[in-house]
This record gives sequence, C-alpha cells and structure tokens, in this order.
Amino acid sequence: MKKLKKRQKKKLLMFITIGIIVLASGIGYFVLNGNSYEKPKDQDEPPEVIEPEPEVQIIDLTSNSRPYAVMINNNSAVWKYQSGLNDAYINYEMLVEGGITREMVLFKDSNAPKIQSIRSSRHYFLDYALENDAIYVHWGWSPQAQSDIKTLGINNINGLSYEGKYFFRDSTIKGIGSEHKGYSKMESLHTAANALKYRTTTESGNLLDYDARPIDLTEYEGTIDATTVEIPYSSGYTARFFYDEETKMYLRNQNKVELIDYNSKERVKTKNIIVYNVKYRTIDNYGRQDMENVGSGTGYFISEGKAVQIKWSKSSRSAKTIYTHMNGDPLVVNDGITYIGLQPTGQSVKITGPQAQ
Repeated sequence: MKKLKKRQKKKLLMFITIGIIVLASGIGYFVLNGNSYEKPKDQDEPPEVIEPEPEVQIIDLTSNSRPYAVMINNNSAVWKYQSGLNDAYINYEMLVEGGITREMVLFKDSNAPKIQSIRSSRHYFLDYALENDAIYVHWGWSPQAQSDIKTLGINNINGLSYEGKYFFRDSTIKGIGSEHKGYSKMESLHTAANALKYRTTTESGNLLDYDARPIDLTEYEGTIDATTVEIPYSSGYTARFFYDEETKMYLRNQNKVELIDYNSKERVKTKNIIVYNVKYRTIDNYGRQDMENVGSGTGYFISEGKAVQIKWSKSSRSAKTIYTHMNGDPLVVNDGITYIGLQPTGQSVKITGPQAQ
C-alpha cells in the first residue's frame, strides 16, 4: 500500500512538472512571437479611420489661373443693382472723388453669370491689380489711369472698346443713367482675354494665406469681440458689417442699406475683413484722389466675431501687400471672401462686440 501511494505521488509530481514546462513554453512563445498572435475574428478591433485634411473652398490653391480684377460702381444709385460680389474672393474698397467709394473685386476660376455695375478706373486701383497679377477690367478711365495703364503695360479689358461684345447695358433697370447699367460675365471676360492674347496663367502666387480650419484669434494679445464693424470713408459713405453667428459670415450694408445681390437675390457677405488707414489727397479740380499706399502701418483683421490688430507693408506699387500679426506671425485668413478696406487717415474703424441684454 505504501509503495502504491509513493508511485501515485511520483505520477502527480511528474504531471505538475510537465504542466509547468508546457505553460512556461507557451508564455515564452507568446512573448517572442507576440506580433503573430491573432485574436479570434469576433474580437477584431475596427480599423482606425483617418479623417482627410479639409480643403480650402474659396479658391483652388493648386490652380495657376490668372485672376480678373473688375472695377465696381459703388454710387448710391446702384447699391440695389450690384451683382457678383459673392462670386469674388477678394473685394477692395477705396475712396474716389466726391467722398464716394469704388470697389475692385477679384475673381479666380469663376463662372460668375453677372458682374454689375462696372465703372471706370482710378490709377491707384492698378497697384492692387498688379499685386495680384490680375487682368484688369473697367469701363472707362481717369486721365491718370489711362496713362498708367499704358506706361505700366497693364493687361486690361475696357468696356469703352467692347460694348455690345463683351460688355452690356442692363435694360431691366429703370430710373438711373446708362452709365450705371454696365455689366459683363466671366464667360465674356475669358473670351476677351483670349482674343486679346493675354497671358491667362500666373506664377505669382496668392496674396493671402488661407486655412480651411477655423482660426482662433484669441491666442493673440489684444483680441476683441467684433460683431459689428463700421468703416467710414467720408461723411456720406460708411461700409457696415454685421456678424451672423449661424453662418459665421459678416452681412454687409452700405450706410443703412442692406446689400442684396440683384441677380442672385442673396445677401452680400464676407468672411474676413482687413482694414487700415492710408493718406489720400486731391490732385485736380474734378476732385480725383491720389493715395500714399507704399509704406507700412497698422490695421485690423476681423473674422468670425473677433478682431485683432495687424501690421501691413507694401514696398512698391506692384509688390504684394504683406500682412502680419503684431508679434510678426504671418497673417492667415479663414476660408472665404476677404474684404480689404483702405480707409482715409482721419477716419477710424468702429468695432463693437455683442450688445448688452
């Protein structure tokens, strides 16, 4: 009996030893070959989903198409007849004679069906066509602009030469002079540029840097709320912008008039606002202006309900204006239309936040 118990103990000890060896071998194999271990199929984890980087929509950043810079009438007679501003990607506004303003809007790879109303050139607008390497579109010119267009070799399309071919008068508009009824469309301007054998591509690059992701301006010192922006150019002309929280766009008024695109019936709006002061001076008896825009100064960048002070500099008439934050960081703008206002010295932009309840 004692021998039987002894043999049983030996067998038990042998089984325990074998079990320990097998277990140790399995653990060692797993450690050394862990990468080859496969989970049962019902325990597989879903593959990681990598979201694609958002792309800028306002323009095609990979396109080398040359933009078109079109002079837009901003006389009070045409505020309710303006068309095409929402199809642009940059809109400049500047003072002209008589305390009124005129605009120059830029289109790139656009099929805008109607751009209205097109008016005559003033020579300092050429500086901003040059900084964008744009084909310049106008209907008439001042003597200074006519001279500079020739001297500077500006590729231009003039409605005085092509009425009825590339430029037209809107007969649906009543009660205003024919000079306020001029319009064109991008299809006609493309045809004109090709007929005139103008270069239609550019290596100049874009004036502004864009980010498809929302920009957080609160990381910069001195950021303020900006739900209402008023930019006076004279006693009778003020551009007003009202922030729409839902669309994150600024709706535009001229004085107290809501601007609504005559063709599309959409509210005129912008995503970004850049405003700064330059010195204007009267140069003739007609009241035409000149501008001291080569140099540097400070201004504001306004977007998505916030405003921050910035610096600007322009080294020559044709050089790109460079915009930076006050700490020297390059300015990057949100994806959308950018309004650039060159306000006369002596006038101040008014930026206010949400009204107290």
